[in-house]
Amino acid sequence: MNQAAVPSIDFTGLVVLVTGGTKGVGRGIAETFAAAGAQIAVVARGEVELPAGWHFESADIRNGDEALAVVDRVVRNTGRIDVVINNAGGSPPADTATASPRFSQRIVELNLLSAMNIAQQANHHMQAANGGSIVNIASITALRPAPTVAAYGAAKAGLINFSRTAGQEWAPKVRVNCVTPGLILTEQSALHYGDDASMARIEATIPMRRMAAPTDVANACVFLASNLASYVTGANLVLDGGGDWPAFLRT
Repeated sequence: MNQAAVPSIDFTGLVVLVTGGTKGVGRGIAETFAAAGAQIAVVARGEVELPAGWHFESADIRNGDEALAVVDRVVRNTGRIDVVINNAGGSPPADTATASPRFSQRIVELNLLSAMNIAQQANHHMQAANGGSIVNIASITALRPAPTVAAYGAAKAGLINFSRTAGQEWAPKVRVNCVTPGLILTEQSALHYGDDASMARIEATIPMRRMAAPTDVANACVFLASNLASYVTGANLVLDGGGDWPAFLRT
């Protein structure tokens, strides 16, 4: 009988690339992987102060050529790539009936095409080396109506499908999975959810009685990228605290 592999969450000696990793959820993801021993590479448009030892690459990954090139630069400058977390994304609100074609295009480029291009180029390097893991960050808006963020929700729905498809095609050497968070409490939450009283009302509708913290998303990414999830590919982990209470049960 073969001896069972010892489960571990140790990324020592591995390079983890996080897009949008300089702030918010992306920063939390990068910090959690760093705590697990990983060498961190982050990609963003604007450079900010980062912890010592982190590698930074500037790129507008909405541009397909830049997305491919930045992965190559990370590999060239760090020597390898083992994990990719496609976290970059977002959308301002826009009326679905009047949003311009240019607006919708840019939202889809950021939230779907950038992740597809980064993943494709990372897979190229991973397949040629020791394999790896790719985790794409979607959104609960992909699974339900998303008034004022229709293009964003549609792009994230596409990202879930891409993750499931690539997870099949690129296995067994490269695993591709998706994390689909619900509402997340960040430094910019007030811009989306209102004041403390408004956020308290929102949290009361969540079975876990709170919004997700960036560390909740980070922990899910670390699990999926680790050998604890070595048989998991093409999966979508929904991280929404149990979802919304049914309207008829609310008091």
